[in-house]
Amino acid sequence: LVGDVPEARYGHTINVVHSRGKSMSVIFGGRSYIPLGQRTTEKWNSVVDCMPHVFLVDFEFGCCTSYILPELQDGLSFHVSIARNDTIYILGGHSLKNNIRPPNLYRLKIDLPLGSPAVSCTILPGGISVSSALVTQTGGKEFVMVGGYQCDNQKRMFCNTITLEDNNIEIVERETPDWTPDIKHCRIWFGSDMGNGAILLGIPGDNRQLISDANYFYILRCGGARDEEEEAAQTCSQTSTEDPGDSTPFEDSEEFCFSAEANSFDNDDIDTYNEDDEEDESETGYWITCSANCDIDINTWVPF
Repeated sequence: LVGDVPEARYGHTINVVHSRGKSMSVIFGGRSYIPLGQRTTEKWNSVVDCMPHVFLVDFEFGCCTSYILPELQDGLSFHVSIARNDTIYILGGHSLKNNIRPPNLYRLKIDLPLGSPAVSCTILPGGISVSSALVTQTGGKEFVMVGGYQCDNQKRMFCNTITLEDNNIEIVERETPDWTPDIKHCRIWFGSDMGNGAILLGIPGDNRQLISDANYFYILRCGGARDEEEEAAQTCSQTSTEDPGDSTPFEDSEEFCFSAEANSFDNDDIDTYNEDDEEDESETGYWITCSANCDIDINTWVPF
């Protein structure tokens, strides 16, 4: 692509807008490394908030244009953004320079005429102080915001319903799910939108659990027929490399995101079920495939 795009490491948002039959990708926020000329040995890997520029990426011509809007004064990361048609709403976020989570609420309008695109920004009242929250769409105009942090290492346990209609946005607090004790007492959490009103939440395990050093995952259903019966159900666990009791809390930048393209898996890689392969799992555990130089003894290997 041709254009001046910053070296953003994380914390930015990418939205797609549609106007006048055209589509563009909008990039805002994020953090990047300190420029090479300003780095020292002690701060070689330090990061700073990117400049508060709005970048438009044209899919058709493969070019990028940046815009400086007077309403956007400070760089932000880990904010929430919701796009509908030609409008993007930006909520909350974390400012690394001031270490605050200001209650921001911006509305970006992207007009795509035949000539140069027109970008405008409006500051709206009624913002929310939050970072790293998760948003899932439960209807054509309705979204649910879950999770995030209201200050360093303090989770935001509230949920909100966000309704977009015409040029208006309405944010109201909704009934809090019946969080499990593990979720209530953990210091950090992470996750991603699963689509169709469902959110995947993960928390670090506890040494008191049967499986130590593990991450536990839950599915929170926010929409559809279960809109009034939100529930968190444990689905699986994943091993971790650290003792969460001794490790330092995750920063916002260390949260995970899960995604996969539908066409990223080849048909040849899909395992087919064969009843003749059935064995007693209590004795055999799981099948594993090793490289030629692997030194694992499959006769003594015990899976988690």
